[in-house]
Amino acid sequence: MSDPAFIFDAHLDLSMNALEWNRDLRWSLEKIRRWEANRKDRIDRGKNTVCLPEMRRGRVGLCVATQIGRYSPYFHRLPGWNSPEQAWAQTQGQLAWYRAMEEQGELVSVRNRQDLDRHLDLWLRSPIDDGNAYLVESRKSASKLPIGYVLSLEGADSIVTLGHLERSYQDGLRALGPAHYGPGRYAHGTDAEGPLPPQGRELLKEMRRLGIFLDVTHLCDECFWDALDAYDGPLWASHQNCRALAPWNRQFADDQIKAVIERGGLLGVAFDAIMMVPGWVHLRSRPADFQLRIERICDHIDHICQLAGDAKHVGIGTDLDGGYGTEQTPMDLNSIADLQALPGLLTGRGYSRADIAGIMSGNFIEFLRRAWQ
Repeated sequence: MSDPAFIFDAHLDLSMNALEWNRDLRWSLEKIRRWEANRKDRIDRGKNTVCLPEMRRGRVGLCVATQIGRYSPYFHRLPGWNSPEQAWAQTQGQLAWYRAMEEQGELVSVRNRQDLDRHLDLWLRSPIDDGNAYLVESRKSASKLPIGYVLSLEGADSIVTLGHLERSYQDGLRALGPAHYGPGRYAHGTDAEGPLPPQGRELLKEMRRLGIFLDVTHLCDECFWDALDAYDGPLWASHQNCRALAPWNRQFADDQIKAVIERGGLLGVAFDAIMMVPGWVHLRSRPADFQLRIERICDHIDHICQLAGDAKHVGIGTDLDGGYGTEQTPMDLNSIADLQALPGLLTGRGYSRADIAGIMSGNFIEFLRRAWQ
């Protein structure tokens, strides 16, 4: 049996789960689920799939980890904070959690090429023991490896001024998606419409100056095209599936996928059932209704590869525990560690070892190396 693949997950809402769901991500999956067993405040209680031990078990040694804080004006229909300043404060609390995990040796911030190469060298040269990587070979003195994270902001509502964006860059922010769901201060997202506002163009200009990547995920169609016109730097779609296979504006149409590819960008495939299959009804459908399994994501991978003509523009951006749990994931995905099923599934579809290594982590790693050269 070959060693488990090293995985780069391009979208995980770690701090949101820690602070808003009150999950200690250092706990085991079982312990978190037991603690949540009788809690009914959220639909996904007791159904989480992500924690730091499971990430290590699944060799998810590197990820893009988010901050998130939506501004919801008085008549806004989506939940959020009543002012940009409150949303900013929320993201700063999330940043404090990342710092606390760094102090505990659980996480390490990856901000540049040197950080990236150092972290990869640490993980890829360490022995694998029962699915976990260790700093030293002696089991008695083993210290588990820190998980590397590239800090991203999902939705720009919390950027009070462009000065706040520069402060965020100094704090490690390296990617930003201007929109989330609905209308936003800087861009409009899923289920919204309209052009990129003038302040959005100013935001993109400042992102380019600072060297912050553009994450085009969630942008409504008009804002997507406006953003590509206004920003000429490195971009990706961290957690984005194919509209041709799961019709809804949350996914990208083929011309959008091709545009990302032509810009040298990547798309990370997401494991949210509503993004994987057609006809999913939120809060009503169940994975068993569609016999949904992990292999379905290979259809989205195939579709992107066919549009690209190769396998160099697709990776993994699971969005696991992004406001949902196993009630909205493939039936055979109980934990983020189950991503290790993908290499075998892709082998069965004729993908080469090099292509599989690229999809599991290499494509996003090479993107970072080019962007940080």
